[in-house]
Amino acid sequence: MERVSILKNSIQEYAWGSLTAIPDFLGKAAPSGKPQAELWMGAHPKAPSKISSNGRWVPLHELIERNPVEILGKTVADNFGRKLPYLFKLLAVASPLSIQAHPDRIRAEEGFHRENDLGIPAHALHRNYKDDNHKPECLCALTPFWVLAGFRKIKELISLMERICDKYLDKELMELAEAPNARSLKKFFSAMMNLDPERKIRLLQDAAAWAEADQTDHPAFQWVKTLYGMYPSDIGVLSPLFLNLICLQPGEALFVGAGELHAYLSGVGLELMANSDNVVRGGLTVKHVDVPELLKVVSFAEKPVKVLKAEKTAGAESAYPVQAREFALSMISVGTGTGYVSPVRRSVEIIICTEGQAVLSGGGHRDKLPMCRGVSVFIPAAVSQYELTGNAIFYKASVPAEPKGRALREP
Repeated sequence: MERVSILKNSIQEYAWGSLTAIPDFLGKAAPSGKPQAELWMGAHPKAPSKISSNGRWVPLHELIERNPVEILGKTVADNFGRKLPYLFKLLAVASPLSIQAHPDRIRAEEGFHRENDLGIPAHALHRNYKDDNHKPECLCALTPFWVLAGFRKIKELISLMERICDKYLDKELMELAEAPNARSLKKFFSAMMNLDPERKIRLLQDAAAWAEADQTDHPAFQWVKTLYGMYPSDIGVLSPLFLNLICLQPGEALFVGAGELHAYLSGVGLELMANSDNVVRGGLTVKHVDVPELLKVVSFAEKPVKVLKAEKTAGAESAYPVQAREFALSMISVGTGTGYVSPVRRSVEIIICTEGQAVLSGGGHRDKLPMCRGVSVFIPAAVSQYELTGNAIFYKASVPAEPKGRALREP
């Protein structure tokens, strides 16, 4: 397989998705009454992208199984079991996703085999582990994107929580203040997540009333009000008080590692991750919640938010400083007088156009391939150099430790 191919991607219809964002991005009519949440670009067996081959659309993972070295490159094929190591998504978050964390590789393998041994069907709604892989991920905003990620500094967490729920969690907050460490934070979080139902409902009612009366315009309290309106009996309503809250601006990114508690609240963005679908949820969802398993997965440590910005590498390409073995994310911006030509040696890539119009030439094609917003392509490692010219912005998923592209000056 030695040519660039247009991808036909699957769309996941989850309740938190948008009725219009993904159809608008793709330039298609919106489906009636069906929120679209995620567009998957990759080879995950649950919803693989498809490529036209010999007159029919073939799932990408099947093509890779037939020609792993040609498509992935020998190094990637050897290092990742002849599988595409990443999954690229377009997210459209109209209402908050669940509070969740992803396991590290060791816990993912253990959890996957344990649930298999218990006879839990692969697609069962109460299953946590869909595969045996970990799931580090990088979110890059295309619109302003609100995110909860990682625990606030304990001192800040206590200050915010005391304003709203001091009389319900006074003992727990006092113990955390006396010993502000990971062990105490886990004990506090566990106590909060396991409150008896009556105490929890009273706490949430008072918290919502306090947030409603607050005149500070603090975004954490604004989100408490919003979440209470959606999930009035869910302790996750308080998550903006104990997790870092940030609004990513377009082009800014955030890396979420194993065990980091997080939730995406609103916005449209790209998500690049290891090729896994493992999620352990703790709240703000109608899906399966498993607090005991979440307590095993989560890393209980203060973690300041680090916003990532693309750093210029060469010519038209800028890379995000993401530390992941499975994936790398970069942005390619071509314009008048400046194009992009890929390296001669490169990894397997997926690129998606998010703005403008351009053409892709080379890459096994005699004719130029038109590229516009919403078009994504798959580029096997065996493909010869390709060029991008026009006026557009692309995001590229690849595997790290490969040479970068260089600028192409148009005549």
